[in-house]
Amino acid sequence: MSTQKLSNISVEELRRFLLKLGLNQSTQSKGRGGHEKWTGKQLTRPIIFQTHIDPVPEFIMKQILRHLGLSKDDFFKLMKK
Repeated sequence: MSTQKLSNISVEELRRFLLKLGLNQSTQSKGRGGHEKWTGKQLTRPIIFQTHIDPVPEFIMKQILRHLGLSKDDFFKLMKK
């Protein structure tokens, strides 16, 4: 069980994480307002998050990880690389 928390993840760290997973920021349609849309071949739907709220709220991080099929431990392992 990880002792690290998802509550202080910055928007920039989230972007780096999504890039490490091979996802791309969608250029087709710019996110609405302060939102970014990230897509990938393995995703059934895009990941959309607000960029004007920093750090990213913990419940948003949990939703993104759940959608990607990853755990909190997986997140921190990938970020250490």
